Amino acid sequence: MLRALRSLVERQIAKTRASGGLSGLNGEGKPLPKRASDQDAAQAAGLGIMAEAGVVPEEFPLKQQLLEARAQYAALKNECEKRAQSARIADLELRYNIAREARQKFLS
Repeated sequence: MLRALRSLVERQIAKTRASGGLSGLNGEGKPLPKRASDQDAAQAAGLGIMAEAGVVPEEFPLKQQLLEARAQYAALKNECEKRAQSARIADLELRYNIAREARQKFLS
């Protein structure tokens, strides 16, 4: 079964190549971009497609908000404001971890 699937995929690639469907693609002739060591090829490809389409995983803006909230916390002097900011940081951390875990489960 695996051999039949491989054969089918290779025939489709050959057919597309013969019709010119694989020439002139974005990045043709360039080396593959480096990816983070904790990403497998499928995950890197998925993120690359999302980036080209202008789609950002939910965890990315949450991570940025978390970094900004921590910087704001460090600048605060008032204990009441610090407590409120600490609660905001905890909420952002929770939402970030949920989003990251959901994406990892989806990709695995």
